[in-house]
Amino acid sequence: MPQLNSLKTRKTLKVGAKSYDYFSLKAAEKTLGDLSRLPNSMKVLLENLLRYEDGSSVTVKDVQAVKKWLKDKRSDREIAYRPARVLMQDFTGVPAVVDLAAMRDAMKALGGDPKKINPLSPVDLVIDHSVMVDFFAGPGAFKKNVDLEYERNGERYEFLRWGSTAFDNFRVVPPGTGICHQVNTENLAQVVWTMKEPTATVKGKKTGGKTIAYPDTLVGTDSHTTMVNGLAVLGWGVGGIEAEAAMLGQPISMVIPEVIGFKLTGKLKEGTTATDLVLTVTQMLRKKGVVNKFVEFYGPGLDDLALPDRATIANMAPEYGATCGFFPVDAETIRYLKSTGRKADRIALVEKYAKAQGMWRDKKTADPVFTDTLSLDISTVEPSLAGPKRPQDRVPLNTAAESFKKNLVEVFGRKGNESAVSVKGADWELEDGAVVIAAITSCTNTSNPSVMLGAGLVAKKAVELGLTVKPWVKTSLAPGSQVVTDYLKNAGLNKFLDKLGFNLVGYGCTTCIGNSGPLPEPIADAVTKGDLVAAAVLSGNRNFEGRVNPHCKANYLASPMLCVVYALAGSMKIDITKDPIGYGKKGKPVYLKDIWPTTKEVADTVAKSVKLSDFKKRYADVFKGDTNWRKVKAPKGLTYTWPTTSTYVANPPYFQGMKKEAGTISDIRGARPLAILGDSITTDHISPAGSIKKDGPAGQYLIANGVAPADFNSYGARRGHHEVMMRGTFANIRLKNEMAPGTEGGVTRFMPSGEGMSIYDAAMKYQKAKTPLVVVGGKEYGTGSSRDWAAKGTLLLGIKAVLVESFERIHRSNLVGMGVLPLMFKGDMTRKSLGLDGSEIFDITGLAGPGKNGNIKPRMDVPVKITRSNGKVEEIIVTCRIDTAEEVEYYRHGGVLPYVLRNLAGV
Repeated sequence: MPQLNSLKTRKTLKVGAKSYDYFSLKAAEKTLGDLSRLPNSMKVLLENLLRYEDGSSVTVKDVQAVKKWLKDKRSDREIAYRPARVLMQDFTGVPAVVDLAAMRDAMKALGGDPKKINPLSPVDLVIDHSVMVDFFAGPGAFKKNVDLEYERNGERYEFLRWGSTAFDNFRVVPPGTGICHQVNTENLAQVVWTMKEPTATVKGKKTGGKTIAYPDTLVGTDSHTTMVNGLAVLGWGVGGIEAEAAMLGQPISMVIPEVIGFKLTGKLKEGTTATDLVLTVTQMLRKKGVVNKFVEFYGPGLDDLALPDRATIANMAPEYGATCGFFPVDAETIRYLKSTGRKADRIALVEKYAKAQGMWRDKKTADPVFTDTLSLDISTVEPSLAGPKRPQDRVPLNTAAESFKKNLVEVFGRKGNESAVSVKGADWELEDGAVVIAAITSCTNTSNPSVMLGAGLVAKKAVELGLTVKPWVKTSLAPGSQVVTDYLKNAGLNKFLDKLGFNLVGYGCTTCIGNSGPLPEPIADAVTKGDLVAAAVLSGNRNFEGRVNPHCKANYLASPMLCVVYALAGSMKIDITKDPIGYGKKGKPVYLKDIWPTTKEVADTVAKSVKLSDFKKRYADVFKGDTNWRKVKAPKGLTYTWPTTSTYVANPPYFQGMKKEAGTISDIRGARPLAILGDSITTDHISPAGSIKKDGPAGQYLIANGVAPADFNSYGARRGHHEVMMRGTFANIRLKNEMAPGTEGGVTRFMPSGEGMSIYDAAMKYQKAKTPLVVVGGKEYGTGSSRDWAAKGTLLLGIKAVLVESFERIHRSNLVGMGVLPLMFKGDMTRKSLGLDGSEIFDITGLAGPGKNGNIKPRMDVPVKITRSNGKVEEIIVTCRIDTAEEVEYYRHGGVLPYVLRNLAGV
C-alpha cells in the first residue's frame, strides 16, 4: 500500500485494548479546510486517495480536487480508486476465473511467472446463480432442485474448487448458502476493514507491521452489489473484466462523481411496505436522471428506517440508474451489526472510526452539501407494483388491473376480447392476465424480515379463511439466506406458506435472474396456443421482457406479500383492492383487508422470530458447504488442465497469439451493421442468461457435442465456454433487429445479398470475408445486469464498434475493457433520423495516428462516413465514449486484460 502521506494524515486510533493506524480526515482539514459537510460517500473516496497517495496514480492534486468539489459540487477530475475487496457470483465469477486461468497460460507463453496472476485484493465468490426452479410446491422440491443443480454444474463446481485452492485471496461460498448480496450484507461486510501491514526493515531493524483501519469498500460482478450501501459500505457493480483488473491490482479509473442527495422524512403508513418505498424511490430517481452519479440518502426519515429497508433501497440503485445509493453509519448500523452476529471488537471499531472520521450520522448532524437534491415524505408512499416490462414503471396497486387491461391493447397489441384457452387435463381455462408464476425471490426483498414474515402472515390468514392458490400458478420460495427459513420456522409461518405451495425451492437468485424453470407442460402449451399475455409476479428487481420466463410477457415486481396475494387471485385483471381475492369456507368472499397483517403484527413477529443465534449458527463456517460440495473433487496445479470434452469451461481465445508489445490503433473501414436495435436494449437482450433454444446456434452446437436438450442448462451456467456464449450473443427470443423487420430473436440480414440468417451465422460469414462489424442502437444501450459476456460476445462476433444514443455505465466500460469502441450520436441525431436500414457501409476514421495511442483522446469527436447502398455518402460526427486516459491504454492493448498481462509480464 503506497503511502507518501504528504498531508501528514496517518494517525493512531485506540479502540479498547487495540490500536489501529488510519488516515484521518480531521487531520486533512488542517491543509484542506473544513470537510464536515462533504457527503459521506465522498469522504470514503477522499480517505481512499489519502491512503493510496503515491505521487503518480494518486497525487495531492487529486485530494485537493475533492475539497474543490465542495465549492463546485461537481468535478471533471479523473481519480484512481482502489476498493478493499471484490465480490462475485458464479455466473460472472466462472468466466472471471476462466480468464485468470487463461492469463496464467498466457503469462507462461510470454516467458513470465504464472504465479503473478493472483488476486491482490480479497475476493469472495458466492455460488447463487445456478439453482433453478424445476421442482416446486412440494416438500421434496428443495432436495430435488439441489440434486439437479449438482448434476448439471459438476464441471463448473470442480473448476471453482480448483480456483479456490490455486489462487491466493480467493474464497468460495458454496451453493445453498444464499444470494451473494444478502450473504455480503449479513456476514461478509465489515463496514470498517482492517489489514496488517507487512513487516519492514528500518535502519537494519525489522519493525512489526501495524494494522490499518479503513472503510470497507468493494466492487462486485453483479449490478446489485449496491445493496451493501444500506450498511454504509460503498460498493457498486462492475463488469467481470473490470473486476478482474481490480483484483489484479489495477485501480478503477473514475471521474469524481456528482452526488445527488435524497432527503427522507416521515415513516411508512399502515398497509405499505419497504417494497412500495423502493419502487417509489426508483421511479423518482429515474425521472430525476442519476446515471453515473452517486445517490446519498439523508434526513430525519432515516431515524425510522430499519437497516433491511435501507438495504432494499440501496439494492435497486441499478434500476434507478445510479452508481450507488449510499446510507451513512448511525445507531441503526450498529444495531444491525450486533443483531447479525458481528464480532464485538469490530462493532466497537466501526463506531469509533466513523465518529473520528466525521462519518457518523445522528439527529444533530448537519445536512451534507450535494450537487442536487430531491425529497420524499415516506408517509405518502402507497401500495405499488412495477411493470409490465421495466422496474421504474411503478403502478399504484389500486390501478394495477386497469393498467394491465390498458397495456394489453397498447403494449401487447391485443384487442382485449380474445377468448380463453382450454388446458389439457383441466376443467378450467387460461386467459390473458393469468398469473402463471408467483415467486418470492431475490435479495432485494428476501433480505428483509418485515416483508418475508409479512408474506407468512398473509399465507396464515389466507389458509385459515380457506383460500387456495389457483391451479395454474407456479409458486416458489427462494430466500437469499438460510436465516430466512429459520425465522419463518421460529414464527410457525413456514407451514402456511407450504400449504399454499410456497415451499422452499433453493437458496439463490432463481426466478429473478430467469431461473424460474419450465412451466408445467399443459400451462405452457395453452399459453403458446393462445399467444396469451401471461404474467409473472415476483419479489425481484428486474422484469425485462424475455428475462423471467419465455412464456411470461407481462412481469410485475411486488412485495413478497403481494406475490402470495396474486397467487391466490390468479389474474392481473382482478382489482385486488376492491374485488374478492377468492372464496373461502362456505363460499364466503375474502378481500385483501381480511388477509393483510397490520404493521404492529409484522413488527411483533419480527421482534420474536429474528434471532442472533440463527445468524451465528448459519455463518459459523460459511465456506465449508454441505456434503454435496465437500464431495466435489478439485483438480490440483498452478495452471488448469482444460478438459477437451467440456461444454462448460474452455480456454478462451483472448490471449492466443498475443505479442509482447501492443499493436497500433487503426481506423475501422468497410464495416457492416450486424444489428440495428431500439431503446432500452438490455444485457439480457445481448447476452441471455436463461434457457437455450435447441434450434438456435448455441443449441445446435451443444447437440453436435453430444449434449441432449434436457441437459442444456442455461446460458448463465455455460458462461465459462466461449463457443456456447458467442453463439448465444444477441440470441434473446425477444430481440427485435430493425435490419430484419417482422422478425423476433437473433435474426439479421447478411449484406449485400440481404439473405436472412441468425446473427451468429452472419457474423461468421463476415469474419470469413474479413469484414469488420458495427452495432447501432438507441437510448440506454446495455442497461440491466453487469454482464461481461455482453461485451465478450460482442468482441468474438467481430464487432469493432457500437454506436448508440446513450450507454449504461457498466456496459460501456465493459466494451472498452474488451477492446470494442463505444461511440455515441450527438444531439438529436439517431439511427432513425439517419434512416439506417443495415445496407450501409461505415468508415470510422480519425483513430489512427503517429503516437502509440494514435489520435484517440477521451470523449473526442470521431468522423463516421456512411455509404448508402445507392452510393450516396454522408459524413457525421459522433462522440468517442472512451472516457479516461486509462481507457485509451486499455483500448490500444486490445482490452484491459491484455494490458494487465503485459504489465505483469514486464514487457
